[in-house]
Amino acid sequence: MSIVVTGATGHLGRHVVSGLLDAGVPAAQVVAVVRDKDKAADLAARGVTLRVADYSAPETLAGAFAAGDKVLLISGSEVGRRVPQHRAVIDAAKAAGVAHLVYTGILGGPDADFELAAEHKETERAILESGLPYTFLRNGWYHENYTEHLAPVLEHGAVVGSAGTGAEARVGSASRADYAAAAVAVLTGEGHEGRAYELSGDEAWSFPEYAAEVARQSGKEVRYAEVSPEEHVAVLTGAGLPEAVARVLVDVDAAIGRGRLVGGSGELAALIGRPTTPLADAVRSALA
Repeated sequence: MSIVVTGATGHLGRHVVSGLLDAGVPAAQVVAVVRDKDKAADLAARGVTLRVADYSAPETLAGAFAAGDKVLLISGSEVGRRVPQHRAVIDAAKAAGVAHLVYTGILGGPDADFELAAEHKETERAILESGLPYTFLRNGWYHENYTEHLAPVLEHGAVVGSAGTGAEARVGSASRADYAAAAVAVLTGEGHEGRAYELSGDEAWSFPEYAAEVARQSGKEVRYAEVSPEEHVAVLTGAGLPEAVARVLVDVDAAIGRGRLVGGSGELAALIGRPTTPLADAVRSALA
């Protein structure tokens, strides 16, 4: 039996593979499914087995899994193409007879009412229909969704958004490392089959609070600039994002305004056995 991590050279995947090794899983039992072996040379150097496969090429997935494997399906990054990609992985996992399929979805699961959630909901349905033993890790927002883009914030002195400033407009984010640790706990633990975990950070924050934290740590004047959805789309496309992607992100801000990414279940901290990483720590790391 192996523990197989798909998308293993992505940000989350690398955290999971490292976490498995740090948790004492023998390297010989860890498999990284990657599209490019060269990008995974560091994983191979640690003794991890590499299997080359692509979500978009179902024929390459035939040898990615084996009977009895535990598999972490990390959701693809190509919004609009993820349902057929994920179905290809699910079909290959079922054909191989894997023992447990763990999927990284989105906070709220079937109740999530924003565009970015649609493909995750469809993937969860496909997994349920497959009959495979499953666990859904419904990840909330990552700190890094914001802190990895501090350069324009510092340049313009503004965090731009369209979530509004109502009491519900808060984000219960956590670090990628936190979410990866939850995946490691499920992949190495017992009793998680048939469960869906709603994962979020311990402390939810508002955009004005985030701007104030960046200002405090950077020593620069940073404010929250609330704009209309259309103005927000224009800002994002002006920064180089395709309009379709910009509109998905603006739709997420609308969901934040409705309180859809607050979280607060405490399940992430419970799974990882410690408090989640504070937003201030992520800001500090990004500024460094």
